[in-house]
Amino acid sequence: MAQNNNFPETRYELINPDPLKTDEYILNMGPQHPSTHGVLRVLLKTDGEIVEAATPYIGYLHRTFEKHAERMTWPQIVPYVDRMDYLASMNNDLGYALAVEKLAGIEVNERASYLRVIVAELNRIASHLVFLGTYGLDIGAFTPFLYAFRERERIIDLFEEISGSRLLYNYIWIGGVAWDAPEGWLQKVADFCDYFEPKIKEYNDLLSFNKIFIDRTANVGVIPADLAINYGLSGPSLRGSGVKFDLRKNDPYCIYDRFDFDVIVGEGAKGTVGDSWDRYFVRVQEMRESVKIVRQALKDIPDGDPKEKVPRNVRVPAGEIYFRSETPRGELGYYIVSNGGKNPVRVKVRAPAFSNLSILPAIAPGLMVADLVAALGSLDIVLGEIDR
Repeated sequence: MAQNNNFPETRYELINPDPLKTDEYILNMGPQHPSTHGVLRVLLKTDGEIVEAATPYIGYLHRTFEKHAERMTWPQIVPYVDRMDYLASMNNDLGYALAVEKLAGIEVNERASYLRVIVAELNRIASHLVFLGTYGLDIGAFTPFLYAFRERERIIDLFEEISGSRLLYNYIWIGGVAWDAPEGWLQKVADFCDYFEPKIKEYNDLLSFNKIFIDRTANVGVIPADLAINYGLSGPSLRGSGVKFDLRKNDPYCIYDRFDFDVIVGEGAKGTVGDSWDRYFVRVQEMRESVKIVRQALKDIPDGDPKEKVPRNVRVPAGEIYFRSETPRGELGYYIVSNGGKNPVRVKVRAPAFSNLSILPAIAPGLMVADLVAALGSLDIVLGEIDR
């Protein structure tokens, strides 16, 4: 019988005729992967360790917030708002309360406005501390996590004293705040500011300027300014690309126009403007600016009853409004429609983390899998807000 010379001589040639070409590999990162910061699934197409495509799949934490809001009275929606970005509940409450107040024409007591700013900026610091600690874990540094949560615990203690809760506060209400600060609470906030500000240098020495951390984040996941704007990025993720835009300055709300603070932007100090290190360092520096705002608010807060103008029965006239505020993750927008009834017809939320996550497929190709973890972590997403 004649030999068939068309067969490959080795099994390897049969499996892979071209030794230089590798097959595409499909990899699921999540929805239980710790670096996805929640129940997020990212479907990766890789060539070895190189990512060719990344597709986020969301919805694992969907709680039908917007549908619930149609069945709740205006004040009853506040606890649901708390649970979107659960790391920044005060900021969520503030944006919703301001939106309803503007639509209803409700004025807020001066003392209540100052208390709102104080708790909102403390919550911004607490949120950034969670980011700093967990981002260090993503890269492989465990100690910063312990340091960050040590300081966050002090803020949580302050929130527990003023609101009774440690995560979901339900403190900022339509027309003001739930109640005044307890006796001595404002002094405790001042003491915290004095304690906390020097700690920022510790974080920089421990993590920000650590050579391994810089090598893992500088020039990784670069987002140019035009790409960031086109994808609707906001907050530190946008400012990390060098875009100087902060709603507290560019479109002031509440009483933020009374305070002196700087808008921090990425400068490419360790790599390229808009890389993962820039986005990280913007948040570190923003904590110092929040301390600056809190100190000014403590100095100028007036005496009085913060519940003086809180309406018992909220009636919102027919109409619609879009109101936006600056949360730790960026522009949080509420589009609210009222028909004059006890509950809204529609509450549509523009979640900053949702828009920030949308850029991942654009920056992922060409990254290694480990670098994708660094790029994703630098966006500081919260799935409770993305899914709602």
